[in-house]
Amino acid sequence: MTNIVEVRGLTKRYDGGFEALKSVDLDIKKGEIIALLGPNGAGKTTLISTICGITRATDGTVSIGGHDNVTDFRAARNLVGLVPQELNLEPFEKVMNTVRFSRGLFGKAPDDAHLEKVLKSLSLWDKKDAKVMMLSGGMKRRVLIAKALSHEPRVLFLDEPTAGVDVELRKDMWDVVAKLKADGVTIILTTHYIEEAEAIADRIGVIAKGEILLVENKDDLMTRMGQKTLKIELAEPVNAVPAALSEYDLTVDGEGLLYSYDTQTDRTGITSLLADLQKAGLKMTDLQTRQSSLEEIFVSLVAEKEGAE
Repeated sequence: MTNIVEVRGLTKRYDGGFEALKSVDLDIKKGEIIALLGPNGAGKTTLISTICGITRATDGTVSIGGHDNVTDFRAARNLVGLVPQELNLEPFEKVMNTVRFSRGLFGKAPDDAHLEKVLKSLSLWDKKDAKVMMLSGGMKRRVLIAKALSHEPRVLFLDEPTAGVDVELRKDMWDVVAKLKADGVTIILTTHYIEEAEAIADRIGVIAKGEILLVENKDDLMTRMGQKTLKIELAEPVNAVPAALSEYDLTVDGEGLLYSYDTQTDRTGITSLLADLQKAGLKMTDLQTRQSSLEEIFVSLVAEKEGAE
């Protein structure tokens, strides 16, 4: 698949010496949804702002659709739509006029038919003549997306798009993102909601302290790094792991035991464990397995990075 955004050696260093980005390399494929996960201060917003040309990099290059975002910034910027975290809207302006103005900023000819399509796709058409100040927080965030789509970009950056939005509206936003992808728009989003990345992203990127720790296909990542846990329910609870089972990675959980194992190894050890449980005189009543979540994988990656420094 063709890359639509290519980032090479991107560094952002401030006067005091603080490096918000440390030689970041990132390829974003045409038509994909990529989610960037990272704790507060990880560099997510700085990375997006620098790619979009809002923040000037100290070093490195960014290419969008083959256009350098510094030497050919107009062509590069025309391909990009950005939805910022902040609800920076003119409160007394009408929704339609707000979106028209954004389109005009990019030198695009008036096209109310396109803007109607955008507003309808975001369930905003019935609000087109409403003043922004009369809208809910969720609707205002949709107006931000409409503004970003007004000039028909091929790459859309969403910086915390569902921050402060309730669960129902968040899922509606996921549907909007899926429709945009179906229309061929490449989407890069930052989020604090792990379930958001798990639900809609094709690839996951993890960033911490200004460095990209990994970028990987979501399913491959969860298969490669995810562990499974076997919950063993017992007829009679135990207070501690029996000495005869000490060689296994077991912990006491309520009325049973938890056994963690790697799905990528040739042997999981489950067969021998169950045999040894019987030898130890423990009677099982039920077995359940659970796959590690993306949240657990993310937390472990960030903790590993912070522990290394």
